[in-house]
Amino acid sequence: MIEHQYPPPLQPGDKIAVISAGAGLPGVLPLPFDLGLERLRAFGLEPVEYPTTRVMGSDPRDRARDVNAAFADPDIKGVIASIGGDDQITVTGHLDAGVIAANPKRFFGYSDNTNLLDFVWRQGIVAFHGGSVMVEFGRPMAMHPVSESSLRAAMFSTGEFTLTEPETYNDVSRDWADPGTFELEPHSEAAEPWQWHHADRVVEGVTWGGCLEILEMMLAAGRVDDGAFGDGGVLLVETSEEMPEAEHVYRMMRNIGERGLLARFDAVLHGRARAWSFEAPNDVEAKRVYQAEQAEAVLRAVGQYRPGALVVSGVDFGHTDPQLVLPYGGRVRVDGPARTITATY
Repeated sequence: MIEHQYPPPLQPGDKIAVISAGAGLPGVLPLPFDLGLERLRAFGLEPVEYPTTRVMGSDPRDRARDVNAAFADPDIKGVIASIGGDDQITVTGHLDAGVIAANPKRFFGYSDNTNLLDFVWRQGIVAFHGGSVMVEFGRPMAMHPVSESSLRAAMFSTGEFTLTEPETYNDVSRDWADPGTFELEPHSEAAEPWQWHHADRVVEGVTWGGCLEILEMMLAAGRVDDGAFGDGGVLLVETSEEMPEAEHVYRMMRNIGERGLLARFDAVLHGRARAWSFEAPNDVEAKRVYQAEQAEAVLRAVGQYRPGALVVSGVDFGHTDPQLVLPYGGRVRVDGPARTITATY
């Protein structure tokens, strides 16, 4: 893949735009959002909201106008998503590529924000997969120390950062409308170790990917630029709280393979799958079965379209807590013999 430009790191006192290019959930569930804003201020940043940040169901053109304005404003030094959504693909067609290309800024988001991560990537700018105001910053009681360490490094520093493999994790949610939620420690359970496959080598390359369900939408809408890909990259794939079945995960990966894209990557990082939702409150055993089946689905597709690729399953960069930030279009080194993943921020 081509090398991308890293935007300058943030500095204490900088203004950071807070946008809802996916869904205006801050207007519906203000408790985690306002807490997240407090935590951003504690980071030493000044959050700046835009007109649609707290507006649910706003017009995609208005959301795009906020994104364009955030990148165009010289006083804004970074951009972060409030949360994800499900229709950001309707927004990217209204974005001003020239404005974003001319004003590289560190953008943080994931899930539906895969659309915006890819758009920034297509302008030759490194973005950052991870971090949202309502989830990572608005976490009840305190930010997870693993998430906080990764976010601080990705926001304020440059150079290499070796990812921490957590011993525990959480994917169980509580009601964000209930103030009592924010007076309780989040659920925690043992984290299965990262699983390494074909780990007899070191792969260092440029990243691309994101939330698999969103990648499927982007491919269907013709938003993926095949000509922007080189060879030897690191593919990032993870799934959302919608918890797609393993066979659907395999088919999504197969589609990427049929597109010819899987063959372009020398390594695949597969995020720890979220396996609990209000609709499917799985116990620990059921969650482990779901996660194992999803990992196997990814391995099956990779084995067909990029046999021998280095794959690490269960890496904590998706919809589970804690969350590690990965550069999007930046460099990641996956060291199989040492069992380490190092991101360049």
